[in-house]
Amino acid sequence: MTSDSVDGISVAAATPSSARAAWFLGSHLYGIGNATASARLVDDALARFEELGDRWGTAAALATRSFHAKLRGDFPALLRDGERSLELFRGLGDEWGQLQAMVPLRTRAEIVGEYGYAGELHGLCLAIAERLDLRREVSFQLSGLGRIALLTREYGRAGELHERARRIAVEQTDSFGEQYAEIGLGMGARRAGDLDAAEAHMRNVLDTHRRMGYEPGMPALILAEPGFAAELRGDAGRALELQRSGLAAARATGDPRSLALALEGLAGAVSPAGDAARAARLLGTAAAVRASVGVPLPEGEHDDVVRIGTRARAVLGADAYEAEYARGAARPPEEAA
Repeated sequence: MTSDSVDGISVAAATPSSARAAWFLGSHLYGIGNATASARLVDDALARFEELGDRWGTAAALATRSFHAKLRGDFPALLRDGERSLELFRGLGDEWGQLQAMVPLRTRAEIVGEYGYAGELHGLCLAIAERLDLRREVSFQLSGLGRIALLTREYGRAGELHERARRIAVEQTDSFGEQYAEIGLGMGARRAGDLDAAEAHMRNVLDTHRRMGYEPGMPALILAEPGFAAELRGDAGRALELQRSGLAAARATGDPRSLALALEGLAGAVSPAGDAARAARLLGTAAAVRASVGVPLPEGEHDDVVRIGTRARAVLGADAYEAEYARGAARPPEEAA
């Protein structure tokens, strides 16, 4: 039997077992942060599946590729691979596979502001998870519906959905699902003006990440959220500390949207300290980063940027603000430290 090497990992020639082994290994490397090796293995597996005429394997590899596309901000590739994967899994009658294919598709829908479609996909996934008695997946889908409620400013409904999701995750001893739900509870509390609850939820999430050794792969979001809360309290020092850590985390992932969020958070942190010009430049850089992947900030995520921009504009005046914003948009993101 002949074999090839992908990133130093020996992969046998195209047989059903070798193709599935390459896909399985590639999928799990993605989960532990080795995205480059994961992508190469999954691409290799996809080629083998297609050579073998393995429709299930092709669908599985395409679903994993759509996760990779989300990570690098390539939303056309995400849509292409995700929709093809979903079509194949539906043709096979594989509901578990349909769940996997719909995850990046609904994430993309949320990102581009298609909240109705995102909610529809979450509802389909929730129905499948309940039919298959996948309790952890039920928790995840409830949290997803809670996120849509946050984006449409239905904060009471968001809280109810996230709390239901958290309780199910606790029953299943699902620490990831519990954290995902608690992040949603923290986000909702901050948006509803309850900073004490917001900070308590996010402190729990941060402590769990550190205890379980998830650093340095900590999502920028869980640093940005308490950073925004500190900014709203007027604690510029704490806000700056958290948002700088969030920027480092975002740069480590290479995710453009995480980088944009971190830059927006940093803008919020510097503006209460009187550096309105720098805040305007950071907002300009963040907008340019979002535009670089064809996904401007959707309506449901405008509030923080509007608040920070309004404060900076009041200090600088409209003309000076627009000039600084344009300067920020024109510079490379790596200069926005």
